[in-house]
Amino acid sequence: MDRIKKKFVLEGLDLTLNRQPSKCEYDLLIDGPLEAQLLALSCSVPPEGQARWPLRLLADRLVELELVDSVSHETVRRTLKKTNSSPGGRSAG
Repeated sequence: MDRIKKKFVLEGLDLTLNRQPSKCEYDLLIDGPLEAQLLALSCSVPPEGQARWPLRLLADRLVELELVDSVSHETVRRTLKKTNSSPGGRSAG
């Protein structure tokens, strides 16, 4: 409640009641062509000793192949989730 009061005093009624769009901008780290390469990699045979591709290994391999400077396993997870694919998961059919 205090945060709302403070916003009202500092910014007025209109800005307090109407949410403003975020000023943060984020660059897409994994675009279409890279997404396709990630998907192909995740569908390939996993490394020896692994039953499937762990997310961290996929992220490391993208850096190893010099496709990106750095990428987190969470970004890899979100990208694969967006494409309805997960390494070693059940088929979508």
